[in-house]
Amino acid sequence: MPYRPTDLVDYARALLDACGLDADKSRSVADILVQGDLMGHTTHGLALLPGYLTELESGAMRKHGEPAVLADHPAAVTWDGQRLPGPWLVLQAMELATQRARAQGTCTVVIRRSHHIACLAAYLKRATDQGLLMLLTCSDPNTASVAPFGGLDAVFTPNPIAAGIPTDGVPVLMDVSTSATTNGLTNRLHKEGRRLPAAWVMDGHGVASDDPAVLFKEPKGTILPLGGMDSGHKGYGLSLLVEALTGGLAGHGRADAKEGWGATVFLQIIDPRAFAGLDAFTRQTGHVTDACRASRAAEPGKPVRTPGEKGVALADQQTRQGVTLYPSILPALAPWAAKLGVSEPTAIS
Repeated sequence: MPYRPTDLVDYARALLDACGLDADKSRSVADILVQGDLMGHTTHGLALLPGYLTELESGAMRKHGEPAVLADHPAAVTWDGQRLPGPWLVLQAMELATQRARAQGTCTVVIRRSHHIACLAAYLKRATDQGLLMLLTCSDPNTASVAPFGGLDAVFTPNPIAAGIPTDGVPVLMDVSTSATTNGLTNRLHKEGRRLPAAWVMDGHGVASDDPAVLFKEPKGTILPLGGMDSGHKGYGLSLLVEALTGGLAGHGRADAKEGWGATVFLQIIDPRAFAGLDAFTRQTGHVTDACRASRAAEPGKPVRTPGEKGVALADQQTRQGVTLYPSILPALAPWAAKLGVSEPTAIS
């Protein structure tokens, strides 16, 4: 059954407030989680909230404070996120980088010791709506589930790369893992006793599989890099790039002691106005995206879309008609609602 997006934001915010999180941080986290569900990223929306509440309750996610500034140059800033909520830190970094990019064309903020930052795609349209190009990537140095190409032992997390590209129409909102799939999806399907759509994981003996259970058996399997068994060297290279942009630039990552679920973040805002101009930029990006959509469909009835086009349309539809949540999400939050004395949202009749 569908729910009003505002009701879901209020529900998430009330749960976070009841756990003692600062009000501005609660709002940021709630907004980004619900935006993930609006766009159809159901493993990285409100499905994350029970884990966030557990982290707040244990103290693994900090409730109060500000990031520590480790370096501050006009176009390059480094923060220690001090285990504060990731969505709030990213939105704060976006605000700073946007202000500086307006003045000097670009600004990059890297954040060490952030908590988890949720769905990367959920941030991008905030930039493209302002005619800004945004790059966002992250890694979690505290865990590993993805093996390097040709190896059996996990070194990386899925290490997503996201980009928001303004056009003269629907923006391009790209959010892709450098692995064949994500921890969120493999965990969900394993719990439900279901299989992946393709052989995206590898068992502990090096055999590709569509069964996420191999990740939980000894010897432990791993998620394959993007490209799988045939061309996973490409995803492997991209994973190493993400590690350099995050842990490398932030000076804190896999070489350091583990602290628990979290993220190291690279965020860059580029203002096309400082280069050839926004009109010239969108003329080019619009031409390319139009050419993509005009390409003959390989499968009849399935026209070519640009990255994020489906998510933008779904978010618009669900904003008007209500959000349909993945079936396990509200039941997972119900014990928290009872414990914290928060009323559950009412579905739209």
